Amino acid sequence: MAGFALAASISPGPVNLLTLRAGALRGWPAGLRVAWGATLGFTALLLLAGLGLQSAWARWPWLNEALHWAGLGFLLWMAWQLARDPGQIGEAGDGGTGAWLAAAAQWLNPKAWLAALAGMGLFAGGGEPSQVVRFAAIYALVCLGSMACWGVAGAWLGRRVQGGAGLKWLNRVLALLLLFSAAALWR
Repeated sequence: MAGFALAASISPGPVNLLTLRAGALRGWPAGLRVAWGATLGFTALLLLAGLGLQSAWARWPWLNEALHWAGLGFLLWMAWQLARDPGQIGEAGDGGTGAWLAAAAQWLNPKAWLAALAGMGLFAGGGEPSQVVRFAAIYALVCLGSMACWGVAGAWLGRRVQGGAGLKWLNRVLALLLLFSAAALWR
């Protein structure tokens, strides 16, 4: 369970990049706040997936299509926002806003949905509430640690780019990575 959670949480994805950026702009405390938000948002999604959301997917296949396009739109919107960011640290949002954005972003994050549905299917497939809660608790701890690593990495990177042209360059690279993620989802 923990290995699955680690592989899914620490691998790059849109919310990991939000956490990295928060750390780069405001330091590791802001990165950690965003990591908490992402973890709480994902844990809520994970619990709902384990307690019956999977049956809604089976009953209404159009939900999968709607999520696909909403997730694709979200990735493109994030890439656009990063690409046009002026690279000035003073214009960045506060860590609290970033935490709420990260929590909400998990619900549009294709990687999060895949991890939640696959993980619950593998480790709590019977829908037994105690199994669901146990898996969600393990996943939450691993997710928080993984996301915190992205925030700390962002803080390290932020000290090197220090705003201006360096931050603009970082934003463009992150935007490009998000576009590659979106291209993988395009059908």
